[in-house]
Amino acid sequence: MTTDGGGLLLRETDRRLNLLPRLAECFLDGRNPLLVEHTVAQLVSQRIYGLALGYEDLNDHEQLRQDPLLRVLAGKSDVEDSPLAGKSTLNRLELSDGTPNRYKKITFWKDGIDELLVKVFVESQTSAPEEIILDVDATDFPLHGQQEGRFFHGYYDSYCYLPLYIFCGEQILCARLRQSNSDASAGSLVEIQRIVRQIRAAWPEVKIILRGDSGFCRNELMSWCEQNRVDYVFGLARNQRLRRILGPQMWEATQQWGQTGQPARVFTEFSYQTKKRKKGWDRERRVVAKAEHIDGKENPRYVVTSLRAELWAPQALYEQLYCARGEMENRIKEQFSLFADRVSSETMRANQMRLYLSAMAYVLVCGLRRLGLQGTELAQAQAVTIRTRLLKIGAQVHVSVRRVCLSMAASYPWASLFTQVHANLRAVAPA
Repeated sequence: MTTDGGGLLLRETDRRLNLLPRLAECFLDGRNPLLVEHTVAQLVSQRIYGLALGYEDLNDHEQLRQDPLLRVLAGKSDVEDSPLAGKSTLNRLELSDGTPNRYKKITFWKDGIDELLVKVFVESQTSAPEEIILDVDATDFPLHGQQEGRFFHGYYDSYCYLPLYIFCGEQILCARLRQSNSDASAGSLVEIQRIVRQIRAAWPEVKIILRGDSGFCRNELMSWCEQNRVDYVFGLARNQRLRRILGPQMWEATQQWGQTGQPARVFTEFSYQTKKRKKGWDRERRVVAKAEHIDGKENPRYVVTSLRAELWAPQALYEQLYCARGEMENRIKEQFSLFADRVSSETMRANQMRLYLSAMAYVLVCGLRRLGLQGTELAQAQAVTIRTRLLKIGAQVHVSVRRVCLSMAASYPWASLFTQVHANLRAVAPA
């Protein structure tokens, strides 16, 4: 018996994306080939399928290694008699620090995994798009031990890591683990340069817009964008100078609120430059401002952008373009449902490996949603909903000499949806 009958959909998705075989190529295996029982491809597949199916802990694999369906997913040829790797073997895979060690002889190539994330995104497009929007944001992973790089963060009021995420729509392009004792934008320029370079190599003429909150409104990042044909839209933190500039519009919004009793908004734009200090702006830039009065109090907001006024009027730029970045919060929440915050290893490198595994599990689930669920009732479903309805299916497993058969219950309520998703996946050509 198995509770993960829907894992077959994940395998079909992987066949279309060619994801896990390429991910296995990003590892260097220093073991003696004659003594290897579990290949790197099988170890990586076992771990990622486990995360996608809801098994966050390596301890779960002491029982999962006997599951015949997971053996099929991981690529075991002898499904009946050859168990998968146990928790200790998987743990050695994650804890490798890249130095010679008699117990940890498998290490990963960080640059290769970073490149693969962007490559899968590029391959997902049937033709070069005219414009793409890259969303950049940070979140917190609380720490409960003495992990390497452990620092207290005042905003989150806890000891934590501060990972950096970059998405394009629902697809992940970067997942970088960082210490929390630095600025929210730390390291973002390097990651954006790498991603833009790889995207432009495939699509030289694509227009790129970078979008983020005020934590990424830094002169270094904006200046690089202006020099490299990348537009940007960043939140701008409030201050007294900006409030004085917005004074007439704020007074107008207050008058409208007083007359109607309803929230009032007035939009405007102006050129602005911070005072020339060490980290100030080196030029004037366009700022779009929202003067808002709600519930008897002021609520001003500011956005700095390189987009021209004739293309984006102030109200449209704020409400349609900038506010749409809130959708990225849903994508970050999905990382938590795939256990990206399970960073309990001692070293930063091992925790980065766990973050990569969760990101790849997300790529797999996202591919299932994009290729298999299009046109269905779950086309916009979150990862946890997809897992509950399509992956966690009870089934009987019958192993014979020639094949492995799964018998699913006829009372399964989403049987027709399962059939449609499987058909959609089979109709897609492999990458």
